[in-house]
Amino acid sequence: MEFYIPTETGEFLAFCAAATAALIGLFMLFAPRLVFRAAGIGLAEGRRGGLAEARSTMGGMHIGLGLGAILLGQPMVYLAVGAAFALAAFGRILSIMSDNGATLFNWTALAVQAVLAILPLAYVFGLI
Repeated sequence: MEFYIPTETGEFLAFCAAATAALIGLFMLFAPRLVFRAAGIGLAEGRRGGLAEARSTMGGMHIGLGLGAILLGQPMVYLAVGAAFALAAFGRILSIMSDNGATLFNWTALAVQAVLAILPLAYVFGLI
């Protein structure tokens, strides 16, 4: 297997979305407290389960998904990246509507998740 950076515009944008997913995962894996503080999420005193959840599910899963897409470079893997971020954006929309979560952070995160969903999905479906 050979690592390559795509030259076609659509695939390159999907590649960038996957790389961003991996980068987000790295932050969650190695600096979960910093990310939680930026998001306004507090951890209960004496409980470390939140950090483990952040490092594994939020960190490891993003890194695995992003790196898998980068290394394999297949449309169906980019589809998985786009679908994951589309569903994450949907969950964020539900939170904004149902949980009174219309904060600047949530709107910004929604915009980022929407872009990270649109780029790989547009490539997979031949729109770019």
